[in-house]
Amino acid sequence: MARTLDMQFMRYLNLFSKVTKVKIQHCFSYNNGVIFVVPVEKVSRTIGENGKNVKRLSEILGKKVKIISAPNGKQDIEKFIAAIVHPVKYKGIDINEDKVAISAGIQSKAALIGRDKRRLNEMKNILEEYFGIKELKII
Repeated sequence: MARTLDMQFMRYLNLFSKVTKVKIQHCFSYNNGVIFVVPVEKVSRTIGENGKNVKRLSEILGKKVKIISAPNGKQDIEKFIAAIVHPVKYKGIDINEDKVAISAGIQSKAALIGRDKRRLNEMKNILEEYFGIKELKII
């Protein structure tokens, strides 16, 4: 589970720790926003009272910001995907070893795939990095 970060994401992590006073190890980009992955016990602390830390980070970065809990293993794939794609709804997820299939309606399918398969590719990279998933299909 080796995760790579470029300089931009290192800056995001440093900014995050200055604003929230919580050190984290990883963040990634999805749908023109930044998603910070935080240990489960620190999620509410990092969001802040009335979401003030999220709002402040969003203003500083000029992007949408989400804070989600870190997965504990492959059993958390469904919760992890749901947190990333929220508010887009899907019907279900089928997981077979290193393959994931997300079933969704027409509107949700378009939102999950994105223009030029951009969101699909972002999600593939995220799932490969966290869970070793080699194949992602949206049906």
